[in-house]
Amino acid sequence: MSVDFPDKPRNRVSVGFRIFVVIPIAIVLGLIGGGSAPYWGTAGGILFFSVGLMILFRQKYPRWWFDWNLNLTRFTTRVTAFIALLFDEYPSTDEEQSVHLDLVYPDAKKDLGQGMPLVKWFLAIPHYFILFFLGLAAIVCAIISWFSILFTGKMPKSLFDFIVGVMRWGLRVSAYAFLLITDRYPPFSLEP
Repeated sequence: MSVDFPDKPRNRVSVGFRIFVVIPIAIVLGLIGGGSAPYWGTAGGILFFSVGLMILFRQKYPRWWFDWNLNLTRFTTRVTAFIALLFDEYPSTDEEQSVHLDLVYPDAKKDLGQGMPLVKWFLAIPHYFILFFLGLAAIVCAIISWFSILFTGKMPKSLFDFIVGVMRWGLRVSAYAFLLITDRYPPFSLEP
């Protein structure tokens, strides 16, 4: 996952009213299950329980389920990046824009342990704890960035990199614990 750093002056009007501008696309995201609880296997949300059962009993990860999870994760990441002031273009439901995210389709028989879906969510608890505090710090960075963009027209690169790093870390944990595409334990790092 990466996000292009905006080198040109930012759209101060879009940034100033971002909290209101994001409402329509946030509603769309919430309606398809990518908002408040994306990982509970709800209709339209991230297919977690279904994939977990398929891996557990059939050692199979259906390609179309992976594609659905990948595209929903891409969309969710674009909306999150827009809310976090990482870019000004309104989030698309299907175009890549400034957010680049790709996940590797796993071979369930070779790459995934059959019983791992039962314990991955538990093994990721240390990450949840750290990501909670990093998420709070990222919110503070976004607020500071909001003022910076309004007054100077630019977002500090260090704040941009920190927010992207937190999002990347969260994505790695999601790929491990909920998207179930890897058994490799995610590193404790903001770096790629």
